[in-house]
Amino acid sequence: MAETIEVQALAGEGRFGAYCARPEGTPKAAIIVIQEVFGVNAGIRRKADDWAALGYLALAPDMFWRFAPGYDADPDVPEQMADAFEVRKGFDPDKGVEDVEAVLRAARAMLGGAGKIGIVGFCMGGRVSFLAATRTDIDASVGYYGAGIDAALDESRGIARPLMLHFAEQDQYIAADARARIHAALDANPHVAIHEYAGVDHGFADTFGARRADAAARQADARTIAFFAEHLG
Repeated sequence: MAETIEVQALAGEGRFGAYCARPEGTPKAAIIVIQEVFGVNAGIRRKADDWAALGYLALAPDMFWRFAPGYDADPDVPEQMADAFEVRKGFDPDKGVEDVEAVLRAARAMLGGAGKIGIVGFCMGGRVSFLAATRTDIDASVGYYGAGIDAALDESRGIARPLMLHFAEQDQYIAADARARIHAALDANPHVAIHEYAGVDHGFADTFGARRADAAARQADARTIAFFAEHLG
């Protein structure tokens, strides 16, 4: 069952929408799904639905609610791809992490005050997931091709819970030297696992569409499913 719910933002800023997919029966945990620059589009909604099918309460908040509420773009349409990169310029990652904290509070309430919570984000959302791992008490975090993580590595000392990162070897937006800096900063942290996928580009784990590289996507998703099963239940 899926619906859009409202979440109270921090500091009295108002309320914002979140796509909510509920499992049959009692959720075993909750997973927050963080969008790419394309909004809470069909691909992100499907990812939330897939987590619900595995028994998790899944929440995909609207990260653009302050300046482009309800934004929904298709990366396979060139004009919409270009528009998305313009729209995302209004996004403040610090505010995004605050919104994650608000969703954390909502998820805990929906779980009755008990149960663990994870986060998984893609591209822009991958960086948000990394920042959530450094700044919040979320139980487990996953980031797919998180652009900009290399610029936030000074926060890595705050990582005290499990974090998994997926990167594309041929990523046109995250250069090899940026990935090398990420490895140098994080490989020694026992809480962190980093995986790279040969021969694929940014967006390889898209739910569907031209960017998807199916074999790599399946491998990354299998690792993520096992990761959350281990750390969330």
